[in-house]
Amino acid sequence: MYDELELDTLGDKKTALFLIMSDTDSTFNFLISMVYTQLFNLLCDKADDVYGGKLPIHVRCLTDECANIGQIPNLEKLVATIRSREISACLVLQARSQLKAIYKDNADTIIGNMDSRIFLGGSEPGTLKDLSEILGKETIDSFNTSDTRGNSPSYGTSFQKLGHELLSRDELAVLDGGKCILQLRGIRPFLSDKYDLTQHPNYKLTSDYDPKNTFDIEKYLNRKEKINPNDEFVVIDADSLPSA
Repeated sequence: MYDELELDTLGDKKTALFLIMSDTDSTFNFLISMVYTQLFNLLCDKADDVYGGKLPIHVRCLTDECANIGQIPNLEKLVATIRSREISACLVLQARSQLKAIYKDNADTIIGNMDSRIFLGGSEPGTLKDLSEILGKETIDSFNTSDTRGNSPSYGTSFQKLGHELLSRDELAVLDGGKCILQLRGIRPFLSDKYDLTQHPNYKLTSDYDPKNTFDIEKYLNRKEKINPNDEFVVIDADSLPSA
């Protein structure tokens, strides 16, 4: 009956909005897509009309299991324009093929508009093939010797400079679970250690650290006022109040 999301205010102050849906039932997936569509449109309009093109607070959309929320209309256009308004979209996928299955020919456009890409590990052939090509090649030295024995023995030695994939598909498939590959626009990709979440200053506030920190959605939604026998109330007759 009323708007309690207030999507157009997310860029005004620091806010956390959680969109939680079932990961086994896709009945209401379209609702998540609708929220994202409205969010991008409202925030872009507000950035242009109120803040001169940029929101005062950066809005980051962490879209986990992006392939399970359905198609976001015009995403290939949105990812190219929202970043200028201080809005960013982080699409989390199990494999690159998931994006191509949903957005077809626009998948490459979406990936091309991403300033950073991180590979956490995987074994999907298409993803490994694309990543291996992006990483490029390194120069290796080839040293060959030959020894021919017989009536006229001969010996030979040759040196060559060859190109070899920086990381081949089979090497990417068995990447150490504690490593990741980060690609940033304008610089060469690099291998890095994954961040240890247990070292984060706020780790003690998570449910992994203490089960008591688990968020109880049912308790949060149950806001019924509980009346105790000893509570005192002031009763006012609305009809006796003076007219405005």
